[in-house]
Amino acid sequence: MAPPKRVILSGMRPTGKLHLGNYVGALANWVKLQDDPDTLCFFMVADWHALTTDYENTSAIDSNIEEMVIDWIAAGLDPKKSVIFRQSWVQPHAELNLILSMITPLSWLERNPTYKEQVTELKDKEISTHGFLGYPVLQAADILLYRATHVPVGEDQLPHLELTREIARRFNFLYKRSTFVEPQAILSRTPKVPGTDSRKMSKSYDNCVYLSDDETILRKKINSMFTDPLKIKANDPGHPLPCPENPTGCVVYSLHGVMEEPPVEYGARAKSCADGSLSCRPCKEDLFKRMDHYLKPIRERREKAKKEKGLVQRILVEGSNKASQVATLTLNNVLHTIGFPKHEAAQ
Repeated sequence: MAPPKRVILSGMRPTGKLHLGNYVGALANWVKLQDDPDTLCFFMVADWHALTTDYENTSAIDSNIEEMVIDWIAAGLDPKKSVIFRQSWVQPHAELNLILSMITPLSWLERNPTYKEQVTELKDKEISTHGFLGYPVLQAADILLYRATHVPVGEDQLPHLELTREIARRFNFLYKRSTFVEPQAILSRTPKVPGTDSRKMSKSYDNCVYLSDDETILRKKINSMFTDPLKIKANDPGHPLPCPENPTGCVVYSLHGVMEEPPVEYGARAKSCADGSLSCRPCKEDLFKRMDHYLKPIRERREKAKKEKGLVQRILVEGSNKASQVATLTLNNVLHTIGFPKHEAAQ
């Protein structure tokens, strides 16, 4: 069998049930990638990464993993097509992270824009730790262990991937061998998905539409959504959205776009809102029908997966065993390169 033309590595931190933003921003793209016959996909439950900001309370990690992986399966990830594994169950991740941390200049980590942003945003958490500063090194180890040729990322994540490439280049230069492949980016569609309160959809804001929300919950959330503040009465004209006069926009209008409403209908919706012929209630009802149709198959597969006892455990054990075989080969190559012996168990 010919080797795959592309190897993909991506992952998510286990924070529990996934929301619409997770699906549109990453998960839907993963499902498409796994169906490419020339692509081998590794999808990782990044539980080591969960410790970088939540190291004080780890009690929910296992239940969060259960919920997240069920959402992955419900969205269409298939363990027969992809390697789905738990990061901490593949020992080479921690070991390669240690090796790469020895060669990564401190200045590279301190200039990381995401590090600076999160230090500001997470003021209520003590994250002045070695692990938090160095998490891009662990991220590099995750990618390089599988000799990933491509990583699906949004534009805001490109600096992280470039740091992985820099670490790979530095290792290859220091040890005079082409040990690591420099991964390329697959820029994925990452539209901004607003939450029910118009801010970015986020669990920390408690404004999410979850993939598991049933019809009753979904309708209640949509009915509570922020709309154009000019439309006080049903027939009040609103602004064409989005527009400079109403920079916060209308959540309902924005989500029609996320749900891929055809451009002609989307434009007509803005016009009807602006001239007062479309009030908020029917617009919300349209969104409910569109979103419910979009999420219903995922909910049904989710309920079926939850009833299958031990499903997530089996998937992660099998996937972690497969991932370990690949990761151990890479780690032993790295150990040979730096002049260290292989692990006895892996010889």
